[in-house]
Amino acid sequence: MFDLTDVGYVKRIVVGSLDPEKLTPEEEVEAQAALLNRCLSGTPRGRVLGIEKSFKLLNIGEHQVVLQALTYHVGFARRPYWLTDETEQS
Repeated sequence: MFDLTDVGYVKRIVVGSLDPEKLTPEEEVEAQAALLNRCLSGTPRGRVLGIEKSFKLLNIGEHQVVLQALTYHVGFARRPYWLTDETEQS
C-alpha cells in the first residue's frame, strides 16, 4: 500500500515541449521518457503523484500545429542515488 506520508522527494519530469521557439528534438523526448521509466522501475521505485497535461495550437501559414507536453510528478521515499545533477536538468 502506498501512502503519501512516505513521500520525501518529488521529481518533476516534462515529456514534450510547449515552446514554439525551441521545439524538442525526438532524441530529447526519448531521453525524457527513459528518465520517467527509470524513475518508475528503478530502485527506489517512484510513484506517479500527478500528471499535468498541456497543449498549444499554433497556426503556421495555412497549417495548424499542436504542441503538447505531459508533466509527471513522481514521488519517492528518498532521493534516488542515481538521480544526478545532469538528470535534474532534464
